[in-house]
Amino acid sequence: MDNKSSQVNRRSFLKGSLLAASAATTLSASSTKTLANQADAKSKKSAVSLREKFYGCIAGCHIGSAMGAAVEGSPWEEIEAKHGTLDKLLPYQHYDKKVLEWMREPGTTEDGVERQKLMITAIIEKQDRINAEDLRKAWVEHMNPNAAGIISEPFEGTLLALARTPVPAVDIGKYCGYEGLITLARACHPIGLINAGDIDGAINDIREVGQIYHTSNSSAIQWAEVTVVGLAAATKPDATVDSVLGAIFDNSDKADKRFTKKCNILAELDRGLKLTRNCKDFRQMREKFDTVYMCDGGVPYAFSYANEIVTRAVCVFRMTGGNTWETIKAAVNLGRDTDCCAAVSSGLSGALSGADSIPEDIIRQVDYATSINPHTNSQRTMRQTSDSLYEAFKARLRKIKAYTDEMDAA
Repeated sequence: MDNKSSQVNRRSFLKGSLLAASAATTLSASSTKTLANQADAKSKKSAVSLREKFYGCIAGCHIGSAMGAAVEGSPWEEIEAKHGTLDKLLPYQHYDKKVLEWMREPGTTEDGVERQKLMITAIIEKQDRINAEDLRKAWVEHMNPNAAGIISEPFEGTLLALARTPVPAVDIGKYCGYEGLITLARACHPIGLINAGDIDGAINDIREVGQIYHTSNSSAIQWAEVTVVGLAAATKPDATVDSVLGAIFDNSDKADKRFTKKCNILAELDRGLKLTRNCKDFRQMREKFDTVYMCDGGVPYAFSYANEIVTRAVCVFRMTGGNTWETIKAAVNLGRDTDCCAAVSSGLSGALSGADSIPEDIIRQVDYATSINPHTNSQRTMRQTSDSLYEAFKARLRKIKAYTDEMDAA
C-alpha cells in the first residue's frame, strides 16, 4: 500500500473531526472562546496520569482475559443464550477436562497473561527495555514448572526446554509451529508500556523480543507491532482514540529487511473499521464480523490468528471510545477468541483512559484469584504489577536524562 492510499485509509474512519471544525466556524468569536475554555478545563480535570494509564492497561488486559476465558471458543449465539450480556467473572476449566480437574476461581487469568507476566518480570529486573535474551532469562528463572499444559499452552513447555539450551533466544521462535497466532500480540503490553510515548522503540523491541515466540518475518510479529504502537501512542498525555488509530496506521506494516512478505495489515484494519463504522454496540458488530471471520475448517487454533483478533480489538476500541469497562464487555461478548480480543482491546482502552470505569468488586476478585493460583508465574496484584512497570519506566527516563546531561556537557 503506497503512502497516499495509506493516508486516505487512515482518515476514512476518523469520524467527526471535520464536522466539528465546520460547526465551530458558525459560532461567534466570543462563543468559540467560551467553549474552548470549557473544553480545556474539562480536559485538565479528566486527564489520566501516566501511572494510571499503566494500571488501566494491565487491569484491562487481565480482567478482560479472565472474563473472556470462561467463554473462549464459544460462538456468540451460545454466549447470548447462556448469559444475555456477559458482564461478570465466571469459574471455568481449560485444556483436557477429563485429565485436569482444576476448576478455576472466577477471575483467574490464562496463558496470555502468564506469558505477559514473564515479560513484566524481565523488565522489572532490568529496570529498562528488554531484549530476547532478557526474556529467556526470566523464563528460565521464573516460569512456573507447572504452568505448561495447565495454565499456559502446552507448546510453551517446549519453548522453555529450548530456552535452557545454548540456542540463541532469537532462534527459539523458529521451533514454534504456529506462525500466525495471536500468541505475542495479545501478551506484549509490557513492551508497549516500557516504551510509553516512544513508538519507534516499541517497534524495535517487539521485532527483537518477538523472535523468542515466532520467526523473524512472522505475520504474528507484524500484528504485535499494531498492539505495541497503539499502546505507546495511547500513553501520550494528549492521546485520543483518533490519535491512537492514526499512529497505528502511520507506523504499522512498514518495510523491514527481516520481513520478506507483506501481511496487508493496514488493508485488513481498514476493512474492519469500515465494516463496523456504524455499529453502536457489540451485537451489531459481531454480525458484521460474521461476514468475514467464520470458517474454522478444522485448523488448530483456527479462531486465534492475530489478523482476526487484532482487527476485532481495534474496532472494539474505536466503537467504545476507549472506555475500559465497556471495551471488556464488548470484547467478551463477540464470541470466538474472546479472552485474546479482550486483552488487546481493553489494554488499549486502559492505556488511554485508565481503570476508573471498572467496578471495584471485579478488580478485587481478579486479584484474589491470582493470590490463590498455584500455577501462575507471578502473584503480584494488578496494581503492584503496573506500579512496578511504571517505576521501571521512570528508571529508564532517569538513565536517558543522565546520559543527555553528561553528553550535553561534553
